[in-house]
Amino acid sequence: MVSEFMLVEVAYASEEDQLIQSVQVPKGCKAIEAVKRSKIKNFFPEIDIENAKVGIFGKGCTLETVLNPGDRVEIYRQLKIDPKDARKK
Repeated sequence: MVSEFMLVEVAYASEEDQLIQSVQVPKGCKAIEAVKRSKIKNFFPEIDIENAKVGIFGKGCTLETVLNPGDRVEIYRQLKIDPKDARKK
């Protein structure tokens, strides 16, 4: 019997803490669905899910990207300072 579900991870790191949540999602699931199902916002209420920048294993994607088994959706924080400006200082 072929499973209709797959296991993916959702990851987020604040300045103080980090969390990787494993979550079972239906095949064909989009990144935004996995983020919502992970309930990661319960741990990090500052996450704006609808406007979050995300990636899969460090490669940027959209919230509409369809996931594959084993993918890790990473939610990125807003930068406090532009890296170019930081290097100049």
